[in-house]
Amino acid sequence: MSIPPTEDPTGPGDPAITPDDKDWTWTLRERCPDCGFTAADVAAPEVAGLVRAFTDPWPRVLNRPDAAHRPAPSTWSPLEYACHVRDVCRLFEKRLDLMLTHEAPTFDNWDQDATAVAERYAEQDPATVAGELTASATVFAQAYAQVPGDGWGRTGIRSNGSEFTVLTLGQYGLHDLRHHLWDVGVDSP
Repeated sequence: MSIPPTEDPTGPGDPAITPDDKDWTWTLRERCPDCGFTAADVAAPEVAGLVRAFTDPWPRVLNRPDAAHRPAPSTWSPLEYACHVRDVCRLFEKRLDLMLTHEAPTFDNWDQDATAVAERYAEQDPATVAGELTASATVFAQAYAQVPGDGWGRTGIRSNGSEFTVLTLGQYGLHDLRHHLWDVGVDSP
C-alpha cells in the first residue's frame, strides 16, 4: 500500500510512496505470489477465525522499537500498515453489514492512500493503534461469525464495478490482512 506523492513523513527530500492503483481482485482466483495466500481456498466457516489469526500478531509488531520507522523511504512502516489494517477491518465490517441488510448495495470508493495522509498514519501512537486494531478486528470477526447460512451468497458492488458475495468479500479482506503481515515480515500465523 502507498501514500500519494506529497511530503513524505520520513523526512525532507525522501521520495514519496507511489499510490497503489492495482485491482487486487485477481487474488480471489489466484494464489498471491508474495504472501502465498490463496483466498479461494477459504470456506465460509473459516473466515472469522482467519480474521483473528491474521490480526493477532499486530500488537507484537507495533511493540517493536522500529514500528514507526520505514524500512525504505518508499515503503510504509509497520505502524502505517497497522493503521491501514485497522481501517480495512472497519470498512469491511461496514460493507458486510450493508450486504446483509440491503439488496446489492454499491460501496462508496475508499481511497486508502488519501486516508493514510489525511489520518496521518505515520504520526499515530503504536500502542493506541494496537488497541484500535484489535477492537476493529474483533468486531469484523464477530460479524463474519454471525453470517446466517443463507447470507453468504448476498452481493455488493465496489465503486469500480467489481461484484462480491459475502464470502468473496471476506476472502478478499483476508488476503489484505495476510498480505500486510507478510509486508512487515510476519510468517503465516
